[in-house]
Amino acid sequence: MSAWAWTLAVALGVGGGFGVGMGEAAEVVVYSARSHYGQEPAFEAFTKKTGIQIKSFGGDSGQLFERLKAEGDKTPADILISVDAGNLWNAARAGLLSRVDSPEIQANIPAHLRDPDHRWVGLTVRARTIMYNTRKVRPEELSTYEALGDPKWKGRLCLRTSSHIYNQSLLATMIKRQGEARTEITVRAWMANMPTLINSDTKILEAIAAGQCDVGLTNTYYLGRILAKDASFPVAPFWPNQQTSGAHVNISGAGVTAHARNRAEAFKLIEFLTSPEAQQMFADSNFEYPANPQAAVDPLIARWGKFKQDDTNVAAAGEFQAAATRLADRAGYK
Repeated sequence: MSAWAWTLAVALGVGGGFGVGMGEAAEVVVYSARSHYGQEPAFEAFTKKTGIQIKSFGGDSGQLFERLKAEGDKTPADILISVDAGNLWNAARAGLLSRVDSPEIQANIPAHLRDPDHRWVGLTVRARTIMYNTRKVRPEELSTYEALGDPKWKGRLCLRTSSHIYNQSLLATMIKRQGEARTEITVRAWMANMPTLINSDTKILEAIAAGQCDVGLTNTYYLGRILAKDASFPVAPFWPNQQTSGAHVNISGAGVTAHARNRAEAFKLIEFLTSPEAQQMFADSNFEYPANPQAAVDPLIARWGKFKQDDTNVAAAGEFQAAATRLADRAGYK
């Protein structure tokens, strides 16, 4: 029980009933892997607007996936919110999610950030880009993900370990767009530069700032969090592949569970979470990019400028996840 976070005011009661009986208020039960664990301003706004209560459990994506599988049709969960499209793809493939057919959601969120089979939808966009030490690297020295394999970066590159889903999803999207052979050439070139492998985006940014390495790959919101506390932090993002495929993006997203008991309320919540109003709350709370282009980005990250996103459907992160793992192993990427 300690791994789970009760996040809104009303406790469910272990082993208690989760259904809505006569006279009880409408509710939605959410399993959320986002770090906010239910303390989402958008949840509170939804309840205030509709009167529908939200009860949220937190946990990492793997925990929530296994919990949904174990609970089967007895699950209290109506909605699964997970980080990385690869995790949502795996949940859908395991039969844990049902279709979310909503013209409103489709109008709110661009097609490349939604499941082609309508089982999940992106709520926030997470750009994974090149980060560089502003005291040691000039932006004009950078260009593409592939160019990080140039010998000039030998001993100067930090990467997250290949076991983490963020870089697996990056490689999976590369495979979808350009095939395994070209992607493997890129990864082998990265490995030839003897990168320092660190299993934390925040620690990669700290290593770049400290001069342990000069460039790396991380999600941008980690840098946003640091810069909000220390504007002098000597790391900046560079948007790669702007003349070709665009910068890699992933999502945190949501789907209605296969055995949702409060399906109508769950649909209403996801429709609200994709609206400009709720998307603005997401954008203002964690330095992520809103998935709905009608919402504005946070002023801090707006300073990084607009960039071209890779418009490969993020479902590729799950579809080619196994291939990405095998490729990394062949290339010696640990």
